[in-house]
Amino acid sequence: MAAKTTAHDIADDELEPLADETARQAQRVVAAYAENAEECRMLLAMLGIGPTHRSE
Repeated sequence: MAAKTTAHDIADDELEPLADETARQAQRVVAAYAENAEECRMLLAMLGIGPTHRSE
């Protein structure tokens, strides 16, 4: 089934990136409610707030 668009839809180029602290808070909430690690990874990826690899 195709998704319907409405006058209230937001284009991808209109979205602002999340602040780091907001993303971390959202990650904590998702992790708290996820059934397991795989579900947590999937939900974080779907929301675009998955873990980032740091090079230190």
